[in-house]
Amino acid sequence: MFGSLVKQYHLAQTAAQADWLIGADIVGPELAPALRSMKAPGTANKHDNQPADMDHYLHTSADNGGVHTNSGIPNHAFYVASTTLGGNAWEAAGNIWYDALLDPKVAPKTTFALFAGVTLRHARSRYGATSTEAQAVQSGWEAVKVRVR
Repeated sequence: MFGSLVKQYHLAQTAAQADWLIGADIVGPELAPALRSMKAPGTANKHDNQPADMDHYLHTSADNGGVHTNSGIPNHAFYVASTTLGGNAWEAAGNIWYDALLDPKVAPKTTFALFAGVTLRHARSRYGATSTEAQAVQSGWEAVKVRVR
C-alpha cells in the first residue's frame, strides 16, 4: 500500500482519482492489466486469486501461509479507509498505517485482527476516538470482515 501511496503522490492523485493497481507498469500481456488491485482484489488479471475479505481467506502452506495472496484483505481495508476519507490517501490513512507499522505490537506474526486494532488505536490517538478518520479505519476493516481486537 505504501507503493500505491508513492504512485498517487507522484501523480498528484486523490484517493478517488487513483486506479489502486499494483504493478501495472511492469506486467506483460499474461498479467495485464496489473499484478494486484487494492480496489478489487482478485480482479487484476486472470491469475489473480487474492481474496477481498476474510470469508475468502486462503489457508495454505504455500507463500509463507499465503502472505502475498491474502494481502488483498488488508490492502482492500486500506483502500476503503482512504476512499471513505477522500482527499489524498497519503495524508490521514497513510499516516495511520505508518504509525501502526512503527508500533512495537506489530511483529512478523501479527494477525490481521491485531493489526486492525493497532491501526484503529493510532487513528483514535492521532485524530480522536470519534473522529472521521477513526470511523473510516473501522469501516475499512469491517468491509473486509476483520474483527478489530
